[in-house]
Amino acid sequence: MIDIAGAVAVEAIDEASRDQPAPEHRAAGVRGVAAHYGDPMREQRTLEAAVGLVDRSHRGVVAVGGAERISWLHTLTSQHLAALRSWQGTELLVLSPHGHVEQHAMVTEDGETTWLDTEPGMTAGLLAYLERMRFFSKVEPRDVTADHALLSLVGPEAEAAAAALGVTGLAGPDVVAVPGPKFRSGELPPRPSVVYDARSLPDGGWARRGPLGVDLLVPRPATGQVVAELRGAGVPVAGLWAYEAVRVAARLPRAGVDTDHRTIPAEVGLIGSAVHLDKGCYRGQETVARVHNLGKPPRRLVLLHLDGVTTDQPPATGTPVTLDGRAVGFVGTAVHHHELGQVALAVVKRNVADDARLLVGESAAAIDPT
Repeated sequence: MIDIAGAVAVEAIDEASRDQPAPEHRAAGVRGVAAHYGDPMREQRTLEAAVGLVDRSHRGVVAVGGAERISWLHTLTSQHLAALRSWQGTELLVLSPHGHVEQHAMVTEDGETTWLDTEPGMTAGLLAYLERMRFFSKVEPRDVTADHALLSLVGPEAEAAAAALGVTGLAGPDVVAVPGPKFRSGELPPRPSVVYDARSLPDGGWARRGPLGVDLLVPRPATGQVVAELRGAGVPVAGLWAYEAVRVAARLPRAGVDTDHRTIPAEVGLIGSAVHLDKGCYRGQETVARVHNLGKPPRRLVLLHLDGVTTDQPPATGTPVTLDGRAVGFVGTAVHHHELGQVALAVVKRNVADDARLLVGESAAAIDPT
């Protein structure tokens, strides 16, 4: 955790929080992160209007080395990685044989290693899967979370702030438009469905453009120096609560929180970022293709506005969303947003109307149709 006066650790507020380092990482010396630094609403406004530095060092990091790493990951995951070049990033999914989301990872390729950063608590599962699929491939996946920390510059001025670390010229995300159902084979370019620009950091690690700003992977011993340089350049810190509020408002799902064991990529908007629809065979590909061609995923991700009258506490992850007394979905991430009030990402049945009168626990809920 960034040691600054006013920092309040996530686990000090919720001992069962998902936003703690995995037990194996905590045993290796990885510390928790800050929920906030004394004023979470101000921190949110900073992230939306300018830029702030968020400690996300609780995330897991898997480094994949070896001459065949890119072609190997291409065959195992949902993303078209065969054309991934040095200093490019993207996203990928590991799916079950039935097409359900098992793992989501952000990707960065530096020419020698492919880096995968994951949700805390999901790293061991991803590494175990990769180890099982090694066979005779020239690859070396390993968990390096104890050695590397992820920090994020979040906000519209993130690229300018990265210049304090010597990183300039990061291009915005390059996204391939999602084709309509039953598109022609060969219509999509043979490249990742989204490409994030990346650069090396002068003292090791890298900077990667992402959906909400610029992610920084730094060696843990250098974390204090990086934080000092950014704060010296006028970049304020913001806690994880502020980051999560911005993410929810942007409708960006989080694996294991805004998904369940039945979630398929089309339900939560991951087709455009983490799935290439014309890359050939991979585990779960038949379900992805069938649902896309039909155009009717059974559920959808929505932003819910909660009335906040019966309670000022956001509902817990997994709380049922009900309509006329029957469950029609579940809540993923619920937050207090500085402008929107109490809001949550939820997965609901596709046929639930935008104007349906929903309940989340005792609270009335309405779908944001925009």
